[in-house]
Amino acid sequence: MNNILEVKDLKVSFHTYAGEVQAVRGVTFNLKKGECLAIVGESGCGKSVTSQAIMRLIQTPPGEIKADSQILFDGKTDIVKLTDREMENVRGSEMGMIFQDPMTSLNPTMKVGSQIAEGLIKHQGLSRQAARERAIEMLRLVGIPNPESRVEQYPHQFSGGMRQRVMIAIALACNPKLLIADEPTTALDVTIQAQILDLMRDLQEKTGASIIIITHDLGVVADVAQKVVVMYAGKVVENGLIDDVFYNPQHPYTWGLLRSVPRLDSSKDEDLIPIEGTPPDLIAPPKGCAFAPRCPYAMEICMEQDPEMTKLDQNHSAACWLLHPNAPKVERPVEVGGGHHNG
Repeated sequence: MNNILEVKDLKVSFHTYAGEVQAVRGVTFNLKKGECLAIVGESGCGKSVTSQAIMRLIQTPPGEIKADSQILFDGKTDIVKLTDREMENVRGSEMGMIFQDPMTSLNPTMKVGSQIAEGLIKHQGLSRQAARERAIEMLRLVGIPNPESRVEQYPHQFSGGMRQRVMIAIALACNPKLLIADEPTTALDVTIQAQILDLMRDLQEKTGASIIIITHDLGVVADVAQKVVVMYAGKVVENGLIDDVFYNPQHPYTWGLLRSVPRLDSSKDEDLIPIEGTPPDLIAPPKGCAFAPRCPYAMEICMEQDPEMTKLDQNHSAACWLLHPNAPKVERPVEVGGGHHNG
C-alpha cells in the first residue's frame, strides 16, 4: 500500500495587523491509497487550514505556506511548488473538495447538471451531451431520485441534504484520487448526517478514492475513517488507527474530545464533560505544550518545552510529556476508551 498523500512539516501563517497568526505549525501525516483519514479538533485548531493548504486554496497574501513545507501528492508532485495553473489542473481532476455549506459553494444561478458537467468538460474534454449523461449518472450514484429531471433544477430546489449530495457528485465527477470533505455534515440533522457519511463510505468502496474528513466531532468519524489525526493549536497531538485513538487514547486533549462525545453505552444521566478553557492565541503560541493551560495533568515541563511525538506502536503516536518514562503515571478518565469493542 503506498501513500497517495504525504504532508511533511506543513506550516501555514496568516499575516494580520495584529501580527503573524501561526495557524498550522509543523503538521505531518500521510494517507494511503483507498484509505479514509479523519482530522479532528476544535474550531481554530488548524484542521480546515490544513485541508485548504492541501488543495492550495490559501489566499496569499494574507496567507503563506512556509517554504520548507512539503505536500507530496501521488508520490511525485509537491503541491507547494506547483504554479497556480498547474494546480488548477490537479484540483478538480485529481483532487475534489466538499465544503461545509453547499448553499454558498453551489452557484445559485446555474442548474445543478451544468455545475457537475463543468468540470467534466474542462478536465476530461467531454462533449456537452456526454457530460450531461455523466451528470445524471453522478446524481444517481449519490442517491438523488429522478436524476433525469433533477439535473435540470437549481440548487434552491433541493433540500440541504440533497444539496450536499450534489456537492459530492461535483467533487467525484472526474474520479479524483483524493477527496477532502471539510465538516461535510455540520449543517445537517443527525439522520441526514448518517446518510451522507454512509454514502461517502459506499462511494469510497466503489471508486477507490482516498478521503480526508475534517470534523470537530469524533463520534462522526468512528464508522467511516480508518485513521485519525487529532489537532490542537495548529499541531498534531495524537494520530493513529481509529481503534487506537478511540480505545487507547494517550493525549489528555483526545481524552477531553472523547468525553464530550455521547456514547451509545453510557447511561442517559451521564453528563458530557466539556474541555475547560479556550485554545491559545496563535499570534504568540506558547513555548511549551499548547494544551498545558487547559490540562488537568500539566507539569512544570509542559509549560516550558513542547513535547516530542512519542511512537507508541507502528501506527500510533502522541505528543505528551506524560508518555516520558520519568513522568508520573496517570490514570486515564474511566469514561474514555472502551473496554469491550464489538465492531
